[in-house]
Amino acid sequence: MKRLLIVVDYQNDFVTGSLGFPQAQKLEARIAEKICVYRQRGDEILFTLDTHSSDYLKTQEGAWLPVEHGIRDTWGWRLTEGIEALREPQDRCICKPCFGSAELFSYLKEKMYAQVELVGVVSNICVLSNAVLVKTALPETRVIVDASCTASNDPIIHEKALDVMEGLQIQVRNR
Repeated sequence: MKRLLIVVDYQNDFVTGSLGFPQAQKLEARIAEKICVYRQRGDEILFTLDTHSSDYLKTQEGAWLPVEHGIRDTWGWRLTEGIEALREPQDRCICKPCFGSAELFSYLKEKMYAQVELVGVVSNICVLSNAVLVKTALPETRVIVDASCTASNDPIIHEKALDVMEGLQIQVRNR
């Protein structure tokens, strides 16, 4: 049975753009290495893209986080250059308008994987949300989050998010 790697929101805005932070910048080489390992084994790779429209600041999320980011078709919305260079045509990309992806959940319900691993940013928001959705869609599949390939702008909340995921029977590695 195949494995799936989900690269969560490793987009310019979260790395060096409007919501970028130093820890996110340090992840690219590790995420790239992980993509190469999955690719060499013939496993599936999926990317999520935090995707908003130009009226983002008028949304509920925009009221809570009034920083434009992930605006479709902008530089900030795109995957970082190094990660984009590793993306291949067969890799699925899911644009998600909020933290978790209903489309990802639906897609996974139709699949069977031995393991699903998540990497990317932000650990306490989108990685956590999507890890929960993966575990819900595939309750008997091993779900893994590689702590060395995810980060938050707040290290304390990052550790708490990893604790929560472990409590939900998501295996957190490389802590």
